[in-house]
Amino acid sequence: MTFTERLSVTFAALADPTRRAILARLASGDASVMELAKPFEMSQPAISKHLRVLERAGLISRSRDAQRRPCRIEARPLAEANGWLEKYRKIWEGNFQRLDALLHELKSQEKKRRHN
Repeated sequence: MTFTERLSVTFAALADPTRRAILARLASGDASVMELAKPFEMSQPAISKHLRVLERAGLISRSRDAQRRPCRIEARPLAEANGWLEKYRKIWEGNFQRLDALLHELKSQEKKRRHN
């Protein structure tokens, strides 16, 4: 899968608030499907579908621990998405700095006109 395809799959998985909440929970440590389902008013099969989407996107992995299959958050796809977003944050930050400078200049010109 190319970087662009991985990024698309990552953002598609992150588009759902339930999946984002699952990732937020997993950020504090591994959890079973039952533990992940607890705060949601949905069936275990519905939670399992969300987990499959996250797993296909590489955002989580599952391991075997006897009867338990704990889920774990995976950092790489989030790091890639963050890197992609960071490039645009720098562009936006530069645009805002130029806008701030322009506004400061316009305010200075307005003050000079008022004093003359």
